[in-house]
Amino acid sequence: MTAWLVPDGLDGERVDAAASRMTGLTRSRVADLIDAGQVRLGGANVAKASQRVRAGDLLDVDLDEAARPPVRVQPRLADGLRIVHLDPDIVVVDKPAGVAAHPSLGWDGPDVLGHLAAAGIGVATTGADERQGIVQRLDVGTSGLMVVARAEGAYSVLKQAFRDRRVDKEYQALVQGRLDPPAGTIEAPIGRHPGADWKFAVVAGGRPSVTHYETLEAFAHASLLRVHLETGRTHQIRVHLSALHHPCAGDPLYGADPVLAARLGLERQWLHAVRLAFIHPGTGEPCEFASPPSPDLGHALDVLRH
Repeated sequence: MTAWLVPDGLDGERVDAAASRMTGLTRSRVADLIDAGQVRLGGANVAKASQRVRAGDLLDVDLDEAARPPVRVQPRLADGLRIVHLDPDIVVVDKPAGVAAHPSLGWDGPDVLGHLAAAGIGVATTGADERQGIVQRLDVGTSGLMVVARAEGAYSVLKQAFRDRRVDKEYQALVQGRLDPPAGTIEAPIGRHPGADWKFAVVAGGRPSVTHYETLEAFAHASLLRVHLETGRTHQIRVHLSALHHPCAGDPLYGADPVLAARLGLERQWLHAVRLAFIHPGTGEPCEFASPPSPDLGHALDVLRH
């Protein structure tokens, strides 16, 4: 991180505009860095590009992240990826595990944008080259529903809807042990893990993060949860549940037991985006999409039930 003191002349400016003036980066690039948790103001992660700065504030921007060369979308079909809905404004996909949301440095597997390009489905051009049209992301190891904007107006509307927490994102997660209480809310800030760049953790000064959970089914050594997200931080469900000492089954990065994962036949975390509901950015009508857990996750439940 490189730090600057906000000058008097930028007092009251939006943080994306101020950071752009101070660093020479474009506002869209600053917005991407904010979404990635790479911009801090007064020691805390910036939550929104519209946040205002004050003269004398300490602004930190990860210029190393900003300087990384762009990654291009390569057309490539992804096995198992299903188009759930397609219209001129949006495309909703059911993403299998092992497929990234978009290309990135160090990832050479398939991704959603590459699949859409190979299928001849155009997306909005707003955003960094490798993330055009992306308004939400799912981890590579997480399966389920994801929406991508196709029209420029839809991109802006959906991006704001996610920021304003007006999108209903429901997941199911199989976690180790039984939660007490069986339903509740986890509200804890999330930032990069102090000892691992590829991992996240509950940390002071992290981005505000809120997760609601409810136990659907309790087993001897695990629980099936329904999870709703208010915020959409990287690895949020995995981090929050791990912080409660109930990591997702099959998720060794966040402390899951490999013996249980082997018994359940899991090769990735048991986490699936089962429902996505929002106001359609083109028609203004409510829309809702659903996806049942994938076969490998269903098999793990069968083992527990029998």
